[in-house]
Amino acid sequence: MGQTIAEKILARAAGLDRVSAGSEIKARPDFVIAYDFPGYTDVIFRQMKEEFGIDKVSDPERFALFIDHMVPAVTPQEEDLHQNTRDWGAANNVPVYERKGIGHQVAAELGYATPGAFVVHFDGHISQLGTFGTLAMGVRRHLLEAFVKDHIQIKVPHTVRVDLSGTLRPGVMARDVFHHIVRTLGPASCGFHVLEIGGDALQHISIEGRQTINCLAMFTGAITAIMNPDETALTYANERARIKLDPQFSDPDATYASFHAIDVSDLEPVVVVPPSPANTRDLSDFAGTEVQVGYLGSCASGRLEDLRIAADILRGRTVKPGFQLHVVPTSQAIMEQASREGILTDLIAAGAFVTSSSCDYCFGRLGVMTAGQRAVSTGTLNVHGRMGSPDSEIYIVNAAAVAASAVEGRIADPRPYLG
Repeated sequence: MGQTIAEKILARAAGLDRVSAGSEIKARPDFVIAYDFPGYTDVIFRQMKEEFGIDKVSDPERFALFIDHMVPAVTPQEEDLHQNTRDWGAANNVPVYERKGIGHQVAAELGYATPGAFVVHFDGHISQLGTFGTLAMGVRRHLLEAFVKDHIQIKVPHTVRVDLSGTLRPGVMARDVFHHIVRTLGPASCGFHVLEIGGDALQHISIEGRQTINCLAMFTGAITAIMNPDETALTYANERARIKLDPQFSDPDATYASFHAIDVSDLEPVVVVPPSPANTRDLSDFAGTEVQVGYLGSCASGRLEDLRIAADILRGRTVKPGFQLHVVPTSQAIMEQASREGILTDLIAAGAFVTSSSCDYCFGRLGVMTAGQRAVSTGTLNVHGRMGSPDSEIYIVNAAAVAASAVEGRIADPRPYLG
């Protein structure tokens, strides 16, 4: 009987020939990643010393910390948190990456997305490293264990397989694909399972688009998402990989909890309607809804293809007066490349407010809305209060729809703007 890619990666991490879904194992993460945030890393640092008597982590090269929230700090308490992270990293010889962008993206840029590797974080959006055949899990309950022990105890998850077929039509993006998966399978369809995504459609979806799909896996209930890496993914990852591992691939006779085939050929742009990330509808049903704010960014969207398509729509046009369009590239490297290509110039000329990479717009620390306002957003969540007042509303759409809506001041289908 064959194994899934997730089972193979966990077997290697546990030093076993094979594992099966449901079994309890002790696995050694190849990388332990976190970002500093009140109540998380600061508590872990304190617990290490006070409860376990551990002054320093073993194998510091396995660890990485990111400062990507509350950047720049606006209170002394926020800067105290960042300085605590810097001090801990220096004392433990652990790298601290600051102001390079959103950690989940930067982790891939810096080679932590090694094909075949097992990675843990307390934030589930680390699942986007699955684009490169990396098993990257949000294990909030086990992250302290990863800081104080070489191995963590984990139950091998079952895997749900989704095969995508067809080719996306103009104006339809990877963002729409993921939300259509949620609409098709249901928001609890992959509860505590691995979501393995494959199919012929992936060859037509960019690496950036695949990162978007994997990043959002938690909204199916999945513990993570992963793809069997193709040559494009392997080339990107192996040029940066920090360790050398053999990539893993699911066996043809692997056992899955369920299998789903989804054709994306006729998919239209979608909108996820507040206040739940499960409310996926056709964008055309909500076209014309007045909106005052647009957010293009986050760990899910804000990469070059998102910025490019927004610039294509906005070039020669202007943001509707009174509309606030915030553009936040996912990393500084992406922002630099967008500057080279003239993308930022086009966005700024149209009236967008472009900001250096940060998580702060996504979780409502910056660019907040007041009661009665509505936003179109490529952020990760649309729950009440996510971007300010609990009486504001967030409509999740793809990057092209954010740009088109910024022109009209209402939810707009991007396809007429794309020729």
